Amino acid sequence: MADSDDGRAYRGLPGAFPYAFRSSESLLFRSYVGASALVGLLVSFLLGSALVVLVANTLGTAGGSLTLSRSFYVLVGILVVVPLVAPVLLVARRHRRGGSTARYDRALAAAGFLFVLSLYLGLVASMPETFVLDGETVTRPEPSGLAAPVVSLLYAIPPVASPVVPAAAAALMGLVHRRYR
Repeated sequence: MADSDDGRAYRGLPGAFPYAFRSSESLLFRSYVGASALVGLLVSFLLGSALVVLVANTLGTAGGSLTLSRSFYVLVGILVVVPLVAPVLLVARRHRRGGSTARYDRALAAAGFLFVLSLYLGLVASMPETFVLDGETVTRPEPSGLAAPVVSLLYAIPPVASPVVPAAAAALMGLVHRRYR
């Protein structure tokens, strides 16, 4: 490898974050490196904890659909974390090969931040109209304030289709990568 000589090479996912941070001239991208690391750790912790609780609650039960639901948690984790860290990995790889620009770094950082926002928007869209919480039926809050039109639009999305929001942002990230490549 060409850059193992300069001492700045990285090995794997954990090393890509500091390498990409050091290599990029874009402040927007550098902020995305930190934000994606924090959000990635948070998502991994939450999904890992949920998986531990699910396994503990179903420990004495036979496999079948429970094994499928355990696998679903892992699949969701992969589908969230991979697009979250993809900009960091892509920029690190481009810098390692000597072909990245600040424009490419900024574009991927913007797409990455859009993906993080889309995760939240997808959660809002997935909220059912009414749900039971601690034995009480709760109705989701009515949209109000400056974001009311956006929230109304998100509420109009059927909860089953809510993964489309982050999936569209991930697809946009792929298009940004191809456009600025």
